[in-house]
Amino acid sequence: MKFIRILLMLTLAVGIAACGNSKFRKYNGPEVTQIQVHKADRKMYLIHKTEVLKEYDISLGFNPVGHKQFEGDGKTPEGLYFISHHNPRSRYHLSVGISYPNENDLTYALEQGKDPGGDIMIHGRTNYDSRHKGDWTAGCIAIEDDDMEEVYSMLRKNTPIYIFP
Repeated sequence: MKFIRILLMLTLAVGIAACGNSKFRKYNGPEVTQIQVHKADRKMYLIHKTEVLKEYDISLGFNPVGHKQFEGDGKTPEGLYFISHHNPRSRYHLSVGISYPNENDLTYALEQGKDPGGDIMIHGRTNYDSRHKGDWTAGCIAIEDDDMEEVYSMLRKNTPIYIFP
C-alpha cells in the first residue's frame, strides 16, 4: 500500500513537472501590429504601433540576397506579407506561416514557367544541424526555439510582416 502511494506521488510530480515545460506560452501584452524583418541586419522586430516590443537575431535562406522568386532558390521573400497560420507540429519546434507567394509572386513565376515555391515560415531551430553557421533555411526566417515560443504566442493571423532587403 505504501509502495502504491509513493508511486502515485511520483507519477503526479512527474506530470506536474512536464506541464511546466510546455512550449505553448501565454501572452497578455500589447498587440503586435506589425513585424519587420531587416535581412541585411539579420534582425526581426515585433512592433506595437511605433514601439518595438521585441527584437530577435535571425537566420535566413541559404542564398539570402534578393527576393524569393522560385522554388529552391534559397532566398527569403521581400515585401509585404501576412501571418497566415500557426503550426504547433512544425519539424522546427513551432512555426507561423507567411503568406508567400502573393499574387504578384505567383504571376511572375508562372510567366517564367516556374513554380514560386511556398511554405515560408518563421520557425525555431529544432532539428537544425548546428555544424552549419549563418543562413541555412530554404527561405524561411529562423530564430532560437525559446524565442519562437514567445513569437508564436504573440502573433495573430493576418498580422502584416514587412521583409526588407
